[in-house]
Amino acid sequence: MQKMGSAIVLIILGLIVMAFPLLGVIPAAVLTGFVVLIFGLGLLLSGISEMDTSMGVGLIELILGIIALVLGIGIIVNPALFAFIAGLIVFIVGLFLLIAGIMIVLTSDNNWNGYVAIIIGILYMIVGNFVSNPIYLGILIGLWLLIMGIMMLFQKD
Repeated sequence: MQKMGSAIVLIILGLIVMAFPLLGVIPAAVLTGFVVLIFGLGLLLSGISEMDTSMGVGLIELILGIIALVLGIGIIVNPALFAFIAGLIVFIVGLFLLIAGIMIVLTSDNNWNGYVAIIIGILYMIVGNFVSNPIYLGILIGLWLLIMGIMMLFQKD
């Protein structure tokens, strides 16, 4: 019974987020921003404590901590930055899949995997361009919630 209630909540949330896409992006951006912010603080503290042992490692951790702090604050303040970074990551993964697929086609006897990687890579690159828009990212978040709710509703115990 509890699983059915959770499934219904996910379906309702998915429909709400699909109707109002920024309702899905803003909480995801704020949560991600806080996680990156805490990660940056951890890197800063680790870098300070590491300076005694290894100056190079400590300096790298300090620089990465500052970058993570700035990025975390930017994501919290501006959800469009979150959408841009999400789109960029999806696009880069698609580019890697495309390159790997081309390499498989050119070097392997089993070309089928390469063609599949090329097709998926191209699809990822197209989706990455759409995801960089916060509205489309919100719609995808809502669609994901809806699909998860439907799958949970029909899943056997």
